[in-house]
Amino acid sequence: MYDERLLVPMRADLTEVGFRELRTAAEVDEALRNSPGTALVLVNSVCGCSARMARPAARIAIRHPRRPDHLFTVFAGQDAEATERARSYFTGYPPSSPSFAILRDGQLVWMMERRQIEGRPAEDVAADLVAAFEGVGS
Repeated sequence: MYDERLLVPMRADLTEVGFRELRTAAEVDEALRNSPGTALVLVNSVCGCSARMARPAARIAIRHPRRPDHLFTVFAGQDAEATERARSYFTGYPPSSPSFAILRDGQLVWMMERRQIEGRPAEDVAADLVAAFEGVGS
């Protein structure tokens, strides 16, 4: 667990552009089971590839006119219960942070793992997200 004061700007990077933080398993279940349509879930983290690629990519991608209906985030390494529950929806994928998942009506339809994020410019990651938004519809 990290000092929460350290995480304030990392959380705000997403919440200030419309992501809803899910901090408990119950919040994850409520959000993913009861949000019809598409949902983007960003597994946030302290690591450098979250700061340099994932969070900026998310901020860029959600400006696209065709984006998921719902934007959610969980924080790996901090909100462990929520992160574990969110990952339980990402069937077939090992834990990865940062990572992006798109769900339709609570079912996983697209996933981007850390290995597909790290070392790439945020703009390239954002382009992959936009392509996924268009591919799965909203």
